[in-house]
Amino acid sequence: MHNEEKYFCRVCGYKYLKPPWGEDGKTPLFEYCDCCGVEFGYGDSTLKSIRKHREKWLSGGAKWLNEKNKPDGWDLKEQLKKIPDAFL
Repeated sequence: MHNEEKYFCRVCGYKYLKPPWGEDGKTPLFEYCDCCGVEFGYGDSTLKSIRKHREKWLSGGAKWLNEKNKPDGWDLKEQLKKIPDAFL
């Protein structure tokens, strides 16, 4: 994983100021993604759980968990492109 990739949610590609899985990529914050609602370290701990959560989130309309943090002009397709390749 590239250094920059550790700042993105493994499920939805939303970028954080702190890596959701820590600087080492192995120490999750156990916080919830403002966008897709996954709990870092639980719902994104395996590729199977990542894909399952992503499918559920997308099929439910890709609604934001914390709407107040949704960027103006948010583009779902552009954000999904930021998901690190290892988690597609």
